[in-house]
Amino acid sequence: MGRRFRALLALVAVSVLVVGACSSDDDGAHSPTTTTVTEREPTRPAGSVAVPVPEVRQLADPGKGATVLGPADVDLATMGYEEHELVVAGTATAYTSAGPLSPDGRWSVTPDAAASAPYTTRVVVRRPADPAAFDGTVYVEWLNVSGGLDADPMWDFAGVELVRSGAAWVGVSAQKVGIEGGGNALGAALALKNADPARYGELSHPGDDWSYDIYSQVGMAVWDDAATVLGGLEPRRVIAMGESQSAIRLTTYTDAVQPLVDVYDGIVQHSRGARGAALSTAPRADVPAPSPTLVRTDLDVPVFVIVAETDVAGDRLGYGRARQPDTDLVRAWEMAGTSHADAYSLGLGGQDDGSGAADAALFEAMRNPPSSVYGGVITCEAPINAGPHTYVLRTVLHDIDRWIATGEAPPSQPPLEIDAAGTDYVRDGNGIALGGVRTPQVDVPVARLSGLGQSGAGFCFLFGTTVPFHAAALAAAYPDHQAFTVRWDQAVGRAVDAGVLLDADAQRLRQVAAASTIGR
Repeated sequence: MGRRFRALLALVAVSVLVVGACSSDDDGAHSPTTTTVTEREPTRPAGSVAVPVPEVRQLADPGKGATVLGPADVDLATMGYEEHELVVAGTATAYTSAGPLSPDGRWSVTPDAAASAPYTTRVVVRRPADPAAFDGTVYVEWLNVSGGLDADPMWDFAGVELVRSGAAWVGVSAQKVGIEGGGNALGAALALKNADPARYGELSHPGDDWSYDIYSQVGMAVWDDAATVLGGLEPRRVIAMGESQSAIRLTTYTDAVQPLVDVYDGIVQHSRGARGAALSTAPRADVPAPSPTLVRTDLDVPVFVIVAETDVAGDRLGYGRARQPDTDLVRAWEMAGTSHADAYSLGLGGQDDGSGAADAALFEAMRNPPSSVYGGVITCEAPINAGPHTYVLRTVLHDIDRWIATGEAPPSQPPLEIDAAGTDYVRDGNGIALGGVRTPQVDVPVARLSGLGQSGAGFCFLFGTTVPFHAAALAAAYPDHQAFTVRWDQAVGRAVDAGVLLDADAQRLRQVAAASTIGR
């Protein structure tokens, strides 16, 4: 099939043209090597296990008339996008394994013929209003249910990049808790059936053992029923992605299901932990994922892992235990100065219309970081992280799309430097972690950014910390505004050259630094 990467990499290898093996110059200098890469044609999935195309239709009852999905303040129409909510219905199958799952991810699982169940779930689609603006890429987000309700953190972190690239986004209610509620006050109020019983009363989910097949079937619907799902837009690349709890489930999906069904062209595991989710649970066979769970290295599609400081060191998420070398089809980036969720994803991202105002607000948040989010629904003991997470994730989404289209892999990046105890990072004189993906926010800092440092119960440990530098420290580091902007702009350039910052974001970061009061 045309979606096979090893064949594409071979094509790239034989397409390398050495122009003038030796020039006519007396010094015998060689001219540059030029690589010609042809974008592959899209092909329908054809895995060894057939995935049915589910029924996709409109909601039977509009209920209160609004999609229930996380807080968002930006009007998509002003960005040239439109949103649609659809029902997806079918019969899903759970998976089983004859033996324990191994840490290397090379699992042999099979559909459990005795475990089929009907389901009716929903998807939310955001797509360009003008079909001519569609770039052919569809990102399918496994909606996050850590709070007991559906949330879309991938969109919150990087929706601005999807919009400016012209991609479509599909959010999938893949798990039962997002529909029925998760046993906490927030989920009790905002889970779909509780938030709008009329609108979502027809939904029914058999349980998370069936979530993997439901997610595959939605991917098949994107391919084979684009007329309904995408309003007639024709997909060329369909990419799986999920953050946090969803990334943990996608870790298991990557190793267990993707090799069988071949639905997705690539997978982004964002802020995952050391292990995957269970393949199945009691009262069915209890098949847990091992710790660590690595990304299997025999896949034919690229897998991009992107993790924050919160995710790597320590034993809460502990991704450090699942580190593995990069391969032709596996990349892992660890971001210095970032947290699992932050001031952007927990507020500013929902307001980002691409105008640059959110970039300016995020820069200012390093100087005046918030301690509470969602209008005070969650309040932390220390100001939360206001780091560069969004910019690096935007690059990851851009890069995996290009990787799939052309075979051009993104550059490998150094890991974060973990201390000897494995619980913290080796830090510079400003208290900022060494190693990892570097950005101007950590190399020309105005605050100490960390993915760690919150205490107390609840979700705050995921939000990291920001400690603004005092005026004296800023004056010592940057005696005037020009001294700051010169160093900042140089760091922006290094990040672009390293392949971790997109040109569009580099321009924004130069602008916000120039407009700042640092050194004035």
